[in-house]
Amino acid sequence: MAWVYLFLAGLFEVVWAIGLKYTDGFTRLWPSIGTAVAIAASMTLLALALRTLPIGTAYAIWTGIGTLGTVTFGIILFNEPVTAMRLVCIGLILAGIVGLKLLAT
Repeated sequence: MAWVYLFLAGLFEVVWAIGLKYTDGFTRLWPSIGTAVAIAASMTLLALALRTLPIGTAYAIWTGIGTLGTVTFGIILFNEPVTAMRLVCIGLILAGIVGLKLLAT
């Protein structure tokens, strides 16, 4: 169950990271509330996952999921650049996540 918590925590990290863009510096009420709820959900789920998973592995995977999702949605929603090197770097992050999951005890 810890891995499910960790995966969901990573998804909520994507939500709050993208949500920050829509808060306009926390000047817009509903995006700010949504972002705050997503932050709380992400941290709560991460804490639940950490009951059994090693901190270094869990934190790296959590931030990796957040990074991959945020970069992907940045490209889709905000027309951020897609370059070969950027895709290679995203692939390296994904490889790191998979490697940590496979090596986790």
